Amino acid sequence: MSASAQPTATPSPQPRNPLHGLTLEAIVTALAAHYGWQDLGERIPLRCFTSDPSVASSLKFLRKTPWAREKVESLYLFMLREQRRQSSARAPR
Repeated sequence: MSASAQPTATPSPQPRNPLHGLTLEAIVTALAAHYGWQDLGERIPLRCFTSDPSVASSLKFLRKTPWAREKVESLYLFMLREQRRQSSARAPR
């Protein structure tokens, strides 16, 4: 196989994906800081958020459970939208 026939391994940029480059740990930490564990457990009723919550236990569960991870990522995107709305509403016109 010649060098020109090998596929390149350059990652495709994702400028429109707000989750690109974020770790699951950063997402869970941001949600816990913004909502608190109790409110987070009410918004997404998972035992890792309601019963003795911690970032480590949440990460362990979310890495094994794709449907729960999708809910957490969705809530994170919702939080970002709300923060943008609030900051644009406070901006002077």
